[in-house]
Amino acid sequence: MRMVMESPCVAVTVNGKVIEVPEGTTLADLLGSEGYDRSRIAVEVDGDICPRADLGSRVIRGGETVEVVSFVGGG
Repeated sequence: MRMVMESPCVAVTVNGKVIEVPEGTTLADLLGSEGYDRSRIAVEVDGDICPRADLGSRVIRGGETVEVVSFVGGG
């Protein structure tokens, strides 16, 4: 019998929906898994804007609220 060790998960709220992500997940990981185009979004964590340069190093912590806003072009 083989046991599979899974990473512990944390619950976060993303655009109003509670999801679970593995501990250590960065904002960049989350955005990639959700299919966001990082060049056309702004990300806010608990009311603070996260600079695009920090997305790869900013680890999501349990209980945080993440808002992702997509920019839509038009004319």
